[in-house]
Amino acid sequence: MAFDSFLTVEGHKKIKEELEMLRTVAKVQIAEKIRDAREMGDVLENTMYDAYIEDQGRIEGRIAELEEILGRSQVIEIDSLKKSDTASVGHSVKVKFNGKEDSFTLVGSAEADPSEKKISIESPVGKALLGAKVGETIIVETPQIRVEYLVKDIT
Repeated sequence: MAFDSFLTVEGHKKIKEELEMLRTVAKVQIAEKIRDAREMGDVLENTMYDAYIEDQGRIEGRIAELEEILGRSQVIEIDSLKKSDTASVGHSVKVKFNGKEDSFTLVGSAEADPSEKKISIESPVGKALLGAKVGETIIVETPQIRVEYLVKDIT
């Protein structure tokens, strides 16, 4: 099987949990709501019925999306990566830029969440940090900005 994405063990677990919840709880709840709306009478003019059918479609779509992510992603064992001296998927990279320090965890696009400082290795910063070493200065250039990052630590 060819993999085109990466997941940390934590990210894989989180996606599997969401998938299981959607397959069990969400599908059952929406099926009950659809049944109840259908029992209210004519489904042709029942806006609740229409809304629940749309919700069911969104749930089914999300299930398919999560199954695809799991099917095309390779799970990365972070413990084995900690021995590396270069930044890779699953590593936290502490950097200094513009007089400030920050740290990011490098993840595959499926589990990227900037609010949790998890950045995709496909993003400009993630691409630049991938393979970086402690003490190295990397430059990230986008059409809007140019930033130099000094890699302080990799864990």
